[in-house]
Amino acid sequence: MWGLDPRPVTSGDPLLATPVAAAVDAGAAGAPEAKLRVAEIDPAYADTADLRDAYGVPMDASVNCVVVAAKRAGQTRMAACLVRASTRADVNGVVRRHLGARKASFAPQDEVVAATGMEYGGITPIGLPDDWPILVDSAALDCTDAVVGSGLRGSKLIVPGPALADLPGAEVVEGLAVPAG
Repeated sequence: MWGLDPRPVTSGDPLLATPVAAAVDAGAAGAPEAKLRVAEIDPAYADTADLRDAYGVPMDASVNCVVVAAKRAGQTRMAACLVRASTRADVNGVVRRHLGARKASFAPQDEVVAATGMEYGGITPIGLPDDWPILVDSAALDCTDAVVGSGLRGSKLIVPGPALADLPGAEVVEGLAVPAG
């Protein structure tokens, strides 16, 4: 599969961040464990464009998990947005309105890492805090094999695209993503 060498995810898998492994073990990964695969990568190539260049993973197969901080009346609510890497999340339009926020922006990296227990560059929708909604762009569901983070920079999960809609807290949002560029 491209330049990756995926294998089935196992219980307590060392290629997964602790909260991700716990979610998989609890059956909260949105896909039967047997359908989840993990591939070890060089952490230097964890970012999407680098992954494409080093391993040949197409941008349309990579699904980015972007964390947004939505603010209203002095309250901040975090949400994850899943969009194909060939697109970008419409944070100030669709995301902001969907979350009922006055202001939405990308969440600060240090806050995301602290709240998730995951490494930046490996954030994944599996194992996020229970109170975070997961907004899934409908186009991400079209991926046969969606390549997402594993919670660590040194590996990637391969998830059946349609299973992204089955993640706990997931909401499919039409038009969540807009063309990049």
